[in-house]
Amino acid sequence: MKTLIGIGALIAVISLAVGLGSAVAAGDSTSSGATVALAKTGLGRVLVDARGRTLYLFEKDKRGRSACAGSCAAAWPPLITSGKPRAGAGIKASLLGTTKRADGRLQVTYNHHPVYTFVKDTRKGQTTGENVYAFGAEWYAVSAAGSAVEKKAAQSGGGDPAPGGGGGYGGGYGP
Repeated sequence: MKTLIGIGALIAVISLAVGLGSAVAAGDSTSSGATVALAKTGLGRVLVDARGRTLYLFEKDKRGRSACAGSCAAAWPPLITSGKPRAGAGIKASLLGTTKRADGRLQVTYNHHPVYTFVKDTRKGQTTGENVYAFGAEWYAVSAAGSAVEKKAAQSGGGDPAPGGGGGYGGGYGP
């Protein structure tokens, strides 16, 4: 009977070791490269991370380098990767890249724009960071083409061609 228990324990230990080894390997493969995909939101189809959170670009970033650090990065966490980013559904792999941040970590870029999530987006498909002015510039969701997605202005019924607002007739406000 001791032999059966000993063999059973040995098999259990080997199974556990193989299982843990597989889990570690799976963890390594998923952590090696961040995944970027395309998802439908109220703004249309935009880039999202592996959790379905909207990805944003920051207009202050220049030449593929991030201008967001410290409290900015706390509010707009950069999409960090430890390997080559992976293209999910609807994403052009040729537009994916990385840039080295000041802290040495690799941030995912798309069409040379470093990409970020927004802390106030707590569910898949939210776009609360769209057209927000913070930390010195505006933030926009990113399209499949790698450009800023801008909300369409609501139609007001009549266009106002004059930059001053009243078409040259006083605007109809007041007596």
